[in-house]
Amino acid sequence: MRILIAEDDPVSRCVLEATLAKSGYEVTVTTDGHEAWEALQRDPPAIAILDWMMPGIDGVEVCRRARAIQSPTPTYLILLTAKSDKGDIVQGLEAGADDYVTKPFDRQELQSRISVGLRISELQRNLVDRIADLEAALARVKQLQGLLPICSYCKKVRDDQNYWQQVESYISKHSEVEFSHSICPTCFDRVMGKKVMGEA
Repeated sequence: MRILIAEDDPVSRCVLEATLAKSGYEVTVTTDGHEAWEALQRDPPAIAILDWMMPGIDGVEVCRRARAIQSPTPTYLILLTAKSDKGDIVQGLEAGADDYVTKPFDRQELQSRISVGLRISELQRNLVDRIADLEAALARVKQLQGLLPICSYCKKVRDDQNYWQQVESYISKHSEVEFSHSICPTCFDRVMGKKVMGEA
């Protein structure tokens, strides 16, 4: 799992990178808000940990820009901040952050908050997959809806390309239905009746 970190302080950046790498995460390191924003646009990770106070673009503005991007699987954004005032925290969350960790961060707390982010990201990916499956199923169903011309004599049907074909061929092509050929009682009586009549 890939995690982006944006931290301008070299010491904090090294500690954060080492902590995440030790836990087995693939870490992408950026040193300011501009780099973080470019990385989020280029190849969005599952989770981004953004320092609040950075040169150029601060973490809150990065969150705000990231949330303006429409994505079915948005990056889970964690603000890393020395601010602890409730008003500041509210500001960060309203800008689009999903969570926050105060400096100096506790490694166990950080791991726990990352775990929450990973669970939410996984749920979002599963939801996207389910929606794609549903849309595919609906598309298959729609193929068998609408007005379908059928010949009154031979019972062939006409497709969108004006091609006439047997009903079973058309249905097999546009669905997952498989046919096994048999004979109904009415046809059986008619056919067998003709044979008996012919033999007589």
